[in-house]
Amino acid sequence: MRSKSSIVRAAVAAAAAIAVASLAPPALASLGGTAASVNSDSSALRGMLRSTPEVQYDVQEIDSSAVTVREYVTRAGQVFAVTWQGIAPPDFQQLLGSYYTRLQAGAAAAHRTQGAAANRHYGINQSDFVMHSMGRMGNFHGVAYIPSLVPAGVDVGQLP
Repeated sequence: MRSKSSIVRAAVAAAAAIAVASLAPPALASLGGTAASVNSDSSALRGMLRSTPEVQYDVQEIDSSAVTVREYVTRAGQVFAVTWQGIAPPDFQQLLGSYYTRLQAGAAAAHRTQGAAANRHYGINQSDFVMHSMGRMGNFHGVAYIPSLVPAGVDVGQLP
């Protein structure tokens, strides 16, 4: 039979392990990431996931009550582009991953040069990251992509 103190120590150790595990961020698919975690995005957005194969890529569409997000995945399994359309903007930090800091910097620069108009439209055009976002209350849409990952022959402007 185990002593009362060993049971208490085991319970404290288990509680500590659960607490540490809950601090770990969830795995999310994001621009430049892998397709393996698109289901996590669907859960985070509380949306329905539908996959549509195209000739050179797959479209992972997540449809929630507020926004439809499409993640475009190369045959090698990398997310090369994301698009969104809806009554509210998506969680850009989740969708852009490590590129989110570029969005923040680009948005700050747009506000300095465009003022309040930057709330409706702005673009970031860098050699390794492009994003165009447009919107007004109830109507937000845009695209973000990594030029080097776009499959040959794919026109990002024509993504469904």
